[in-house]
Amino acid sequence: MIQHEYQAKAVVTGYDKKIILNGIDVTIPSNKISVIIGANACGKSTLLKTFARLMKASSGDIVLDQKKISSIPSKQLAKVLGLLPQTPIVPEGIKVADLVMRGRFPHQTAFKGMTKKDFDAVEEALQIMGITELADRHVDELSGGQRQRVWIAMALAQQTDILLLDEPTTYLDITHQVEILDLLTDLNRKRGTTIVMVLHDINLSARYADYMFALKNGNLVSEGAPEEVITEELIKNVFDLACTVIKDPISGTPFIVPKGRHHVEKAV
Repeated sequence: MIQHEYQAKAVVTGYDKKIILNGIDVTIPSNKISVIIGANACGKSTLLKTFARLMKASSGDIVLDQKKISSIPSKQLAKVLGLLPQTPIVPEGIKVADLVMRGRFPHQTAFKGMTKKDFDAVEEALQIMGITELADRHVDELSGGQRQRVWIAMALAQQTDILLLDEPTTYLDITHQVEILDLLTDLNRKRGTTIVMVLHDINLSARYADYMFALKNGNLVSEGAPEEVITEELIKNVFDLACTVIKDPISGTPFIVPKGRHHVEKAV
């Protein structure tokens, strides 16, 4: 089980002159599942993009195994780090198997075609995502949920030690959300893959995360195990939502029950 030291050190990131992340220090637990939560526009996706080198920190550094990721060659970095962005763009007319095969790019060398290892990795990724029968379909013919599975399969085919996922359950109904999160948990448990996800569903986040980071207005306001992070006070502070926190009857993790203004009025 390969371990990596993966950190954000005093990272400031923004768009144009607007600061989104305000000097964040984050250390990603190796071989664990981490989830980043927070209200809309708090900096969750920006943090993930900065970790993936899609955005450049205006100050501070992202450090992987004591090296600034800005100094690591792209192909070398892609062998360690995989990313599923929030809104990936589908190449026109591409088939499922061909898109998943693109995940093998970091492992290929000049003047050498696809190897058996490449094809095996693609086949395994298709099987894990349950989309083997879609291999010859065009991606633009698929439903939103099916497309999401294809993108995750491409990330899996890359076979990286670290996997960053920005809202991987987008477009999925609750059955398929749980299924995808179960599959990612299997990947983590069997391969030791370090997984960092942005999720909107707080209860699913608490159930599947080993570790959580809570952001507010570009600042890290809490981190730790779900039972340390998910409190009534934090949910009120970060989401401006009154709630009761109970124990999830299935997993034993924190489970928030929103109060809602109308239900509070009825209770009174």
